[in-house]
Amino acid sequence: MPVPDRAPVPGASVDEWLGWLEAIHPTEIDLGLDRVLVVLRRLFPRRPAARLITVAGTNGKGTTVAALEAVLIASGRTTGAYTSPHLFRYNERVRIGGESVSDDALVAAFEAVEAARRGVSLTYFEFGTLAAFVVMAEAGVQDWLLEVGLGGRLDAVNVLDPDYAVITSVDIDHVGFLGDNREVIGFEKAGILRPGITAVCADPNPPSSVLQQAAAQNVELKVTGRDYTLSREDDETVSLTVGAERLSLPAGPLPVQSLAAAAVLSCTLVPDVSREIVAKALQEVRVPGRFEAIRSKPTVIADVGHNPHAARWLAGKVEGLKAASSGSVLAVYAALADKDVEGVFGAMSPFVDRWYFAGLDEPRGLTSGQLIQRLGAQCHPGGQDAYPSVPEALEAAIRGAGPDDVIVVFGSFFTVAAARAFVLGVPGGS
Repeated sequence: MPVPDRAPVPGASVDEWLGWLEAIHPTEIDLGLDRVLVVLRRLFPRRPAARLITVAGTNGKGTTVAALEAVLIASGRTTGAYTSPHLFRYNERVRIGGESVSDDALVAAFEAVEAARRGVSLTYFEFGTLAAFVVMAEAGVQDWLLEVGLGGRLDAVNVLDPDYAVITSVDIDHVGFLGDNREVIGFEKAGILRPGITAVCADPNPPSSVLQQAAAQNVELKVTGRDYTLSREDDETVSLTVGAERLSLPAGPLPVQSLAAAAVLSCTLVPDVSREIVAKALQEVRVPGRFEAIRSKPTVIADVGHNPHAARWLAGKVEGLKAASSGSVLAVYAALADKDVEGVFGAMSPFVDRWYFAGLDEPRGLTSGQLIQRLGAQCHPGGQDAYPSVPEALEAAIRGAGPDDVIVVFGSFFTVAAARAFVLGVPGGS
């Protein structure tokens, strides 16, 4: 695609800016901080006057950010949050006080980054990350919650030194960029740590590389199972114990390890706030596309899980549903070509009665035929159907389901976005 000579004109729309950003760098992913740092220093001669909290991990980052955001807002603090990717509108990536950024504020930030760029080549993600920093600085919020996009050490978010950090989980994903084992990937995730800060690791079995990096930098690292514990109270509640403190967390629908990490860090972030306020805030957290019920009779649940680690978590939730119901579980699955579809299918298949494979009309999307071909002998003859798109697969699943059946739609943000638009009628509706 030819790159336009000039940036969008003043008054251009968000969509016009995004179209231009997609064309200004030769590759979608180009890990490294040098180029971003040059532009950052032009935008921010001094460090932003806010507390910076960076969240990295294979899965559960969005839940952790949302949980921290909820607790901080309930505690009376002002927040900015940066997450990715988005489901429907780019504005979802940047939240001020829990609300998506306005078009005007986002365009103004894009214009500020372009003025500071002065020919430095930035990827779509890098440009958007710097724009998010501008939005939060202009809003003057007290706490910045920053979700790493890929890895940690070389991700654009890591250009800023955090005051606090969370590593949610470490597992295999993005092998081409991060490596093919947990120790190497853990080293990349631990790249967000800084000397002397307080951090939380929510992974129940953290790689040695994470612990070593924390020790080398004198990080006060709070690790699940060592510095805080989780125990099941009943079907709906998990008990979190941190020292002499006990807190009840919801067992679902969100990953409880991520909620626990947010709760543990909140003891440091807002130490004088009552545990009742924290517990209430965490009870009310919801993340669109994370084990989200979007329809009843039959129940349709949407989940963005796209790697084996996320699929194992999702499989555990589905197993619970299956045990509590007399109905069947139907799965609508669509994925990107660079994902471990074999591992995802293997994790979910013991709990799925029938599969509806769908194609994704995206640059990296698999067709339903390619998906079945990748799975090969793992597929059971007669146990699956194939459809060109997620809406078509979901429509067929709903048509073939009984009122007590559960349909799980999963595989990527693109999958969930298409499912939500189809079921809810309007993008982002509820």
